[in-house]
Amino acid sequence: MLSIFLPSVILIFIYFTIFFVIAQIMKNNSIVDIGWGLGFILIALYTFFFSEVITAKSILVTLLVLIWGSRLSYHILKRNWGKPEDFRYAKWRKEWGKWLFIRGFFQIFMLQGLLMLIIASPIIFINYSHQAGLQLLDYLGALIWITGYLFESIGDYQLAQFIRKPENKGKIMKYGLWRYTRHPNYFGEATMWWGIYIIALSLPNSFWLIISPLTITILLLYVSGVPMLEKKFADDPKFQEYARETSKFFPWFPKISEETKEED
Repeated sequence: MLSIFLPSVILIFIYFTIFFVIAQIMKNNSIVDIGWGLGFILIALYTFFFSEVITAKSILVTLLVLIWGSRLSYHILKRNWGKPEDFRYAKWRKEWGKWLFIRGFFQIFMLQGLLMLIIASPIIFINYSHQAGLQLLDYLGALIWITGYLFESIGDYQLAQFIRKPENKGKIMKYGLWRYTRHPNYFGEATMWWGIYIIALSLPNSFWLIISPLTITILLLYVSGVPMLEKKFADDPKFQEYARETSKFFPWFPKISEETKEED
């Protein structure tokens, strides 16, 4: 088992070290977000081409990762290009002071590398497996993945279109998918990893890979995704009204308040 994962460990260590050096030159640690999707592509392609056997399952999963990682990295690059460091990383830059270099390397870049390896474990496991053909779980997992991908990509697109319009400045996005969940993009990303885990389940001794979707779901729901974004809008009464009406993470029909009725 160690021989399967060790090359990916070395690869991601080098990858995030390079990103760290670039970030220090640019004085912008938020570029690590661009490297998130690309890192999974790197792992998928490496384990795909260096495995002993190429299977239908490994082709499927590698393609799914390529589609997701390419779109996400391009979306983040386009969103952040020419802008200052993201508020989360800017806050840490101030708080860490003289320890920024050391803490940035370990708590931002190496930590993301570790989390990436944990979340990517089904990809590595699948790409090094020898199981031929696709089974029912593969199709089910792919369907779940597609659902998640649509939530993430459509949610990002709808938000970008909303922000682009000057008349929406100061308003809260609560239309389209955002009407049913306050974080359709985060829900979509978690759902995609549950889909990949389902694909891996048809392989022997694969149940432990549940650590992958559990990790990304916990991160998004309780650590770095939803909580950070909601904290940013904690003092915004419009967002609090939106929060009372709309499901936090899992999509559900909104509660209609009297204020919303008047707006409609």
